Amino acid sequence: MSSHDEQEEPIVEENEELQNFLGTSSFGKQTREANVKKQLELSRRSGGPARGANGGKSTAQGDSSAENHESDSRGKQDDDSDSDDDDDDDEFPVSHEILIKTHDKAVTTVTVDPSGGRLVTGSMDCMLKFHDFASMTPNTIRAFKSVDPSVSKSISNAENHPINQAVFNPLSAGHILVTTALPQAKILSRDGEVLTEFAKGDMYLRDMHNTKGHVSEVTTGTWHPTNRNLCVTAGTDSTLRIWDLNNARAQKEVIVHKSRAAGSAGRSRMTAVAWGSPLGGGNNVLFSTALDGSLVMWSGEGPYSRPAAEVRDAHKADTWTSGLDISADGRMIVTRGGDDTIKLWDTRKFKQPIATISHTSTSFQYPTTSVRFSPNSSNIYTGSETGHLHILNSATLRSELVTPVTPNTPLITVLWHPKLNQIITGSANGATTILYNPSTSTAGAKLVMSRAPKRRHIDDDANFTMDLAHGISDAAIMVPGSGQTSATSFASRHPTIGLTQSGKSRDPRRPHVPVTTPFAKGNPDEEYVRREIPLSSLRDEDPREALLKYADKAKNDPLFTNAWKETQPETIYAEISEGEEETGPDAKKRKV
Repeated sequence: MSSHDEQEEPIVEENEELQNFLGTSSFGKQTREANVKKQLELSRRSGGPARGANGGKSTAQGDSSAENHESDSRGKQDDDSDSDDDDDDDEFPVSHEILIKTHDKAVTTVTVDPSGGRLVTGSMDCMLKFHDFASMTPNTIRAFKSVDPSVSKSISNAENHPINQAVFNPLSAGHILVTTALPQAKILSRDGEVLTEFAKGDMYLRDMHNTKGHVSEVTTGTWHPTNRNLCVTAGTDSTLRIWDLNNARAQKEVIVHKSRAAGSAGRSRMTAVAWGSPLGGGNNVLFSTALDGSLVMWSGEGPYSRPAAEVRDAHKADTWTSGLDISADGRMIVTRGGDDTIKLWDTRKFKQPIATISHTSTSFQYPTTSVRFSPNSSNIYTGSETGHLHILNSATLRSELVTPVTPNTPLITVLWHPKLNQIITGSANGATTILYNPSTSTAGAKLVMSRAPKRRHIDDDANFTMDLAHGISDAAIMVPGSGQTSATSFASRHPTIGLTQSGKSRDPRRPHVPVTTPFAKGNPDEEYVRREIPLSSLRDEDPREALLKYADKAKNDPLFTNAWKETQPETIYAEISEGEEETGPDAKKRKV
């Protein structure tokens, strides 16, 4: 065989212009890949630490050596400032943020489960919002469920109350302790179902030791650090009550705070509570603050007859001490009072604060304003009246970082999650902000921004589509011959969105559509009713005339009285002659 008979493969030259025009995609279903770097850059905060500009070199050709030296020095300073900013970003996760706007009023509490997969926020709009990081994308950041813990299934017209506190159980992610402006705290599941409702005490009993529960509003609560079945709640009835989840009918222990303030009758409202963990090397202790300005330390395991230590004038009396937290080793206590101060306390010298700074308080308007230790207890973080996040040194209370989150709007609650390494904040404008750093944070907001945006359709927006029952949208298609409808609109596929638990619309302009029962789906005509429903014609007849039709027949042919027709006795009456009339008293006494 000759070499000419051999077939050689044709050599095709690469055409870059054609390749760019056609692209690299192939036929069939394509997978959507996210540009992670670009999406993370979109979430970078503009109000973060200032970054130096690149440069420092002059573009003029006739620069002198001195000018070049100055430009080089400025460039080095800019590089140093950039490295310092990067170090700050790595230490504190505040370089990026995502915004969750699901509440209508101020966000009073935020909590995240221990694994960092679910976020629950509470607000003064009386609602709890449940967010799942695993199901959110950059363009679908929203809550998957809304729950009103004050509403009971047995009571249709229940009152709504603001959410004071919501805390995930650190040892069991399936339990959430929720306190509202009611005497009864509740335990909810991670899906919003009520698991336990604690008992209410008798308000007519004077001795708080004899009541089975709180008799007035529960202000706050927290979980036991080592026992997953125990929690403690603080109320305005001057008591702390320790509850067992397995026995909700009565509390396990009662701690009565005896106020010494003049004119208080021995009672004061409890404003905050914190339970120290012995896992970090400290003691099992329970701390509480009251409206009389006192800071009290109790033994975590009892007895609770008298406190282990007490500071009567920790803060100014008649001011709401909203923030209270314990360090991981159990030695340091931080409080934020209504007297515009933040104080740091040492449990070994529990008489005077070791550090005090001035910080404007918002507890007079938002009683759940928080202050907490960082996960490693090296810093203290809190919000401010101006909407800034303040990160302080845990030893001296000196400011280490101040960054704006919601400018000109008070920052109420702040939470630094240890596993996610992300800071979740709640503001007075109803916004929940999650601060994170892509290099040091894990999952959570970083996971949300790393996903590809969801391709949405116009029907996915309930603002533009309505169900056929509301008389505007005609998205349901009639299938010929089947007698069934195939609902394709968002409102048809999600009939409960936009409605309250009672079935009424949240939009005041939309009239309430009553529930359609199986007997009211159609309106049959008169002929159909007469043919299909037996004795339906009786509705149009006069019952008296219907009975009189059988009068002659009953007289001529008595069907039911023939049995005693022959034996029926004759009625005998007294005979009175005509014209005689019986008068006088004798006629009344005469018997016939």
